[in-house]
Amino acid sequence: MELKQVIVVRKDLKLGKGKLAAQCCHASILASEKSRFKKEWEKKGQKKIVVSCKDLKELLSLYEAAKNKRLPCALVEDAGLTQVKKGTKTCVGIGPAPEEEINKITGKLKLL
Repeated sequence: MELKQVIVVRKDLKLGKGKLAAQCCHASILASEKSRFKKEWEKKGQKKIVVSCKDLKELLSLYEAAKNKRLPCALVEDAGLTQVKKGTKTCVGIGPAPEEEINKITGKLKLL
């Protein structure tokens, strides 16, 4: 069984590179802490993919889909200290979990 994690980032926010990297890191850590596959995923190299979605509506839809499939997932809300307002939902981490399950939700999204 292949495991992976997918980070979905909102394209409409136009985050700077550093901010984007930090938000992706938050999503990765938060989602991985919820996964029963974490140790196995770590041993296999921690496969991750970063993709984009168009806006908040799509981000929330993907998050709800992951929750409904009982996949480990985390919605990141910014602290509001730099580029966006406090509480802005920036990205979602999904997995680590079986690749085929995550692909059912994120498989059509474009790489960042």
